[in-house]
Amino acid sequence: MAKRSKRRWIGAGVLATAVVAIGLGTTRFGRSSPRVPTVVVTRGVFTKYLELRGSCIALRSIAIRAPRQTGSQIRILKLVPNGSIVKQGEAVVQFDASTLVQTLHKDEVTLNQAQAAIGQAKAKALLTGQKDVTAVMKARYALDQAKLSASQQAILSKIQGEENALAVADAQQALVQAQQQLKSDQADGAASVQEKVAPHDKAEFDVQQTEKQIAALAVNAPIGGVITLLPNPPWRDDAPTYRPGDQVGSGTQVAELPDLSTLRMDARVSEVDRGELRPGEAVRIRVDAVPDRVFTGSIESISTLAETDFSSGWPPARNFDLHAKLDQTDSRLRPGMSVTLRIAVAKVPSSILIPAVAAFPVLGETVAYVAEGSKFAERVIQVSRPSDGKLEVLSGLMPGEKVALSVPPSGAVLSR
Repeated sequence: MAKRSKRRWIGAGVLATAVVAIGLGTTRFGRSSPRVPTVVVTRGVFTKYLELRGSCIALRSIAIRAPRQTGSQIRILKLVPNGSIVKQGEAVVQFDASTLVQTLHKDEVTLNQAQAAIGQAKAKALLTGQKDVTAVMKARYALDQAKLSASQQAILSKIQGEENALAVADAQQALVQAQQQLKSDQADGAASVQEKVAPHDKAEFDVQQTEKQIAALAVNAPIGGVITLLPNPPWRDDAPTYRPGDQVGSGTQVAELPDLSTLRMDARVSEVDRGELRPGEAVRIRVDAVPDRVFTGSIESISTLAETDFSSGWPPARNFDLHAKLDQTDSRLRPGMSVTLRIAVAKVPSSILIPAVAAFPVLGETVAYVAEGSKFAERVIQVSRPSDGKLEVLSGLMPGEKVALSVPPSGAVLSR
């Protein structure tokens, strides 16, 4: 019995000790601060940054067009893929030349025939000329013989002398006729050759023009760059881009080749922010497609007149066009890439600063939760627009105070 009573007393003591421990633990837990991350309100320089979304553009772009040929349609035989990097002089597009090749063959046949006709006319003129020269030489020889006979008149009879004189006159007339015939045949030969020259020149011109047209069907890159194929049909942005086999009209633009040395960053600035920007101000640029690099540059120009931006919603905003130039380049940059421009527009010294995540919207007001012992006081504050993840506190907080980085539990918030 004594042992059993002793065990009961020991069990009661253990139970009492446990109850006391639980009570003390509960009290201590109830008095401990909730686990809410905090940050100290500081004083420092608040740099106001303006961030603008924009895109990469090329100020200079060369149009790649189908050659202006006779005929309504030209077929694309070969075309480099969209986005291909090409070097200067590299082939970009090859149009079908089969029709022009056939035309060239016909023009060459016509040219060969014209050349043969000229050759025949020249040969005929040469042969006639040689005959005429021979005739002149014979007439001159006959005249010399007649004159020689006439010179013997003193020893001949009067009748024979008169016959010799007549023979001289006839020989002279024959020589004149032979010389005139030579000149006439030479003129006729030259005219005959010249008559064949005009068709020859036309045929030669046709051959040269057809050769140029065939050469124009192979379009090479006038500069190095990145090929951007255009939609077909060109008035539909959602249409597929041009591809081999498509028929295009004479002079139709099928692609463009931006000059990468003229890349600029284009953005739109609201009327509110326009007054804070000046040409020449430094810009830090992030390109979405090149995340591992931050580019530096400067504002090159801002339009003097605002334009209605219908893409901004309704009612449409009136924005200014801003162009920024780069201090460096990168082979990965392409026109059309999305960019973010970050510009420091103001620096406010001795500002009260908190992280932007330490301010919370409550019933149309901005509040911060200030640590007061184990509790947090909800305090209305006035802040500027966030910049670089920070807020400038205009009223409501003092340096050295601690504010919550997340909303405390309702039981840890003091009533106002």
